[in-house]
Amino acid sequence: MVQELIGAVAAVGACGLVYLASAARVVKQYERGLVFRLGRLHGDVRRPGFNLIVPVVERLRKVNMQIVTMPVPAQEGISRDNVTVRVDAVVYFKVVDPAAAIVNVEDYRFAVSQMAQTSLRSIIGKSELDDLLSNREKLNQGLELMIDSPAVEWGVTIDRVEIKDVSLPDTMKRSMARQAEADRERRARLINADAEYQASKKLSQAAQQMADTPSALQLRLLQTVMAVAAEKNSTLVLPIPVELLRFLERGHEEGRQTQPGPQTQTQTESETEAPAPAPAPAPAEHTLDLGDTDPAIEELRRAVEQ
Repeated sequence: MVQELIGAVAAVGACGLVYLASAARVVKQYERGLVFRLGRLHGDVRRPGFNLIVPVVERLRKVNMQIVTMPVPAQEGISRDNVTVRVDAVVYFKVVDPAAAIVNVEDYRFAVSQMAQTSLRSIIGKSELDDLLSNREKLNQGLELMIDSPAVEWGVTIDRVEIKDVSLPDTMKRSMARQAEADRERRARLINADAEYQASKKLSQAAQQMADTPSALQLRLLQTVMAVAAEKNSTLVLPIPVELLRFLERGHEEGRQTQPGPQTQTQTESETEAPAPAPAPAPAEHTLDLGDTDPAIEELRRAVEQ
């Protein structure tokens, strides 16, 4: 009798352990549990921790409450300015109402994915190429609003949407590269022109300053000679001021004007032995003859030759 009682107690205990093992459920911190009793949602959402359900009669469905990162496949479309582009994006969303996410929609992940693809194609058709390339923040906000509107009924909220990449045809890339190159060249020319303008103003001021003080030109000439000599060149080119050449030429012209011209004698019938007429002067050349000038020019010539 006692053995039968002990066996019955052991059997009941084993059944209880089996029942407890089949009824025990553990909900993790980032999850929420929904209990379906005979296919009908029963009770409140189960919190994280240890939970018990009625085996066979009830079934626990766990819902992940973490933020889900879902890539949107690249969508090809024609922008508003008739350019074919391929755009891909990424959607960040999370479940805020587990009951609505399980009951109202069959698969909320698939539904969000399809809605994101449809909204992305719609955004491509409404936007221009410049907006897709440079004004992505505004497009991201519009895309987020388009996806979030129907997702509210599914118990899902869209955290953010980001456009990852915009692929362009090769012909369009070459055209944009030529446009950017032309713009860079235009800016470079403007900068060079501005630099030339500023340099011309500085040179004009320097020329006026040197005109007021002629000795500054001589100092500048000596600085140029020192700069050339510092390069260890075998040939030293010494520039001669243009004013010196003009001065020498002017002196040469004055010397020619002071010389007496050739006297021509007319032969009369009474003169039997008249001297031969003097030869005509040779045409003036452009070379400088420093020997015919006055002593001051001769000394200046020797100084230049030294």
